[in-house]
Amino acid sequence: MRRVDLTKLAKRPGGVGGRPPTMALFGQPVVALVVVVVAAIAVPQYWLFLATSALVSAVALLGLGIVGRAGMNSLCQLSFAAVGAWTVAQLNVWEAPGTLIAWTVVGGIVAMPFGVLIGLPALRLRGVHLAVVTLGFAAAADVVVSAVNFPGVDDYQQVMRPTFIATDRQYFVYAGLLFVVLAVAVEWLGRTRMGAAWRAVRFSERATAAAGTSVARAKLSAFALSAFAAGVAGGLLTGQVGMITAQNFGTISSLALFVVAVMAGSEYVFGAMFGGFLIMFVPEFFRRAGISQDWANVMFGVGAVQALSQGSSISEGFARRLRARRPKPVPPPREALDVGAPPLGTEPLLKAEGLGVRFGQVAALQDVDLVVPEGTVMGLIGPNGAGKSTLTDALSGFIKDAAGTVTLGERRLDGLPVHRRAAAGLRRTFQQDRVPTGLTVGAYLRFAAHRSVTRDELEEVRTFLGCPPANAHVVDQDVGSRRLLEVAAAILARPRLIVLDEPAAGLAHAESLALADRLIEVPAKFGASVLLIEHDLDMVRRACATIVVLDAGTVIASGPPAEVLARPEVARAYLGDEVALT
Repeated sequence: MRRVDLTKLAKRPGGVGGRPPTMALFGQPVVALVVVVVAAIAVPQYWLFLATSALVSAVALLGLGIVGRAGMNSLCQLSFAAVGAWTVAQLNVWEAPGTLIAWTVVGGIVAMPFGVLIGLPALRLRGVHLAVVTLGFAAAADVVVSAVNFPGVDDYQQVMRPTFIATDRQYFVYAGLLFVVLAVAVEWLGRTRMGAAWRAVRFSERATAAAGTSVARAKLSAFALSAFAAGVAGGLLTGQVGMITAQNFGTISSLALFVVAVMAGSEYVFGAMFGGFLIMFVPEFFRRAGISQDWANVMFGVGAVQALSQGSSISEGFARRLRARRPKPVPPPREALDVGAPPLGTEPLLKAEGLGVRFGQVAALQDVDLVVPEGTVMGLIGPNGAGKSTLTDALSGFIKDAAGTVTLGERRLDGLPVHRRAAAGLRRTFQQDRVPTGLTVGAYLRFAAHRSVTRDELEEVRTFLGCPPANAHVVDQDVGSRRLLEVAAAILARPRLIVLDEPAAGLAHAESLALADRLIEVPAKFGASVLLIEHDLDMVRRACATIVVLDAGTVIASGPPAEVLARPEVARAYLGDEVALT
C-alpha cells in the first residue's frame, strides 16, 4: 500500500495559530496603550477631556464589535450604557462599599440581563428586522430615562472619584487602561470557542448547529457581553462628568454610534479606538470651522454606506491589505493513494425507519428505511431532486416535523435539536461552502471539532486530507480547499457517523479520487463510518462498499456499487431510459 508522506509539509513556523499567540493577542491593545500614555503626557487639558470621552465611546464600540462578529445589528448600545450609568449613580447615592472602579464593573454586570432580553428576538429575527427591534428598545429606553431622573441629580450629588484618579489627566489614564483591559479580553474571547462560534453564526447558523454548537447560546452570549461593555462605558462616563443626564443616551446618539461602528470596523480594537475618536473630534473640528455639528452624523452615515457597499470597514480593509502582503502558505498536494477495497461493515450503526417529509402537498421523502453499517463507507446517490438533501436534513435534525425514527447506535435521535445530534456522534457537511471566512484554518478546525484537540491531532487530520496549513486564513482558500476543511473538521470531532453532502464539489477529478482513497481509511483510522452523498460516480465506485439509490423520495435499489449501477431502474432514474451505467 503506497502512502504519501505529507508530514514535512505540516512543519511550518508559527504553530497552529500562525503568529505567536501573545503577539497576536496583545498587538493592537499595546499600541492603544502607547497612544494613551503619549496623549496623557502631551495633550492639553481641554483636548484631554475630549480624548477621555473618545475612550468612553471606544469601550461602547468594543461591545458593538462583539455583536458585529456574530453578524447581528444593535441600535440600542447607549441604552445599555444608561443602565450602567444609572447603577453607578445609585451605588454612589447609597455610598455602597467599593469605589467608582468596582461600581463600574457592577454597572456592566447589571446591563447584561438587558442584553440577553434584547438578544432573545435575535433567535428568530435577522438583519433589518432585528435592527428595528433594537431601535424600538432604544426609543423606549430614551422615554423612560427622560421621565426618570438619574439618582443624585435632584440634590446635585456628584459621583466621586478615588483620589488616585481624581484629576482629569489621571482619569484619562484610567479610562485608557480600562479600554486596554477590555480590548485584551475581547481579543482573547475572539480566540476561544465562544469567539469562533460568533463568527461561525455570522457565516452560517446551519453549519454552526451541525458542528454541535448552540446557535441560541452563541447569540445570547454576544448580546450579553456587548451589554456589559456598554454598561462599563456608561459607568466610565458617569465618573468623568460627575453627574449624568438623559441627554447623554439619546436614540440619535445610539444610531450615530452604530454607523461609526460600521464605518470604522469596531470588531477590531483599532477600529473601536479610531471610531471613538471620530465621534468626539470630528464634531469639534466642525464647530471650530463654523460648520453645524449635525453634519458630522451625515458624514458618518455616508462612511457607513460606503463601507457596506464595499463589503468592508476601514479596519477590515486595512487588515486585508496587511494580510495580502504576507506570503500565502501553500497547501500540500492531494495525491491518490492505493488503499485497496472499501471496508464492508457488518453491525448496523444508523437506522432510519419510515422517514417521511412533506412540503405542503409534495412528498419529498416517502417511508424511507436506511441502515448504515458500522465501520464502512456507504454511498447515497440519485438524480437531482431525488430527496438526498432532504434526507440529510432529516437525519441531522434540520427538519423538525419529519416522520419516522432515527437511531444512532442505541440512542434515538429523532426529536433532538441539530447541535444535540451532533454531540451524540452524527456530523455532517453541506453542499454549499459553510466554512466561516473570519477564522484561520486551525481556529476553524478546533471550533468545529467541538472538543479539546491537541496540536498533533489537528495536524494528523489536516495532513491526512491535504488541507492548507493551520496558520492560513480561510478567506484566502479556494472552494475545493474549504470543502476539504469541512471534511477534516467532521473527522476531527471523532463522531460515530459522518454524512458528507457532495464533498467533491469544487475538486478536480483527480482530487476527488484522492479524497475517495482517504475516505476508505477513515473507519479504521478515525473510528467513524461515512455516508457519502455524491454525484461523481467514479468517486462513489472507488470509496463505497455499498450504495443506496434514492429517486423521487423513495429507495429504489441498494447493494454493491457495480451491481446497483448496472440495474435498469437505476439507469432509468438517471438517464430516462434503460441504458446501464458503465
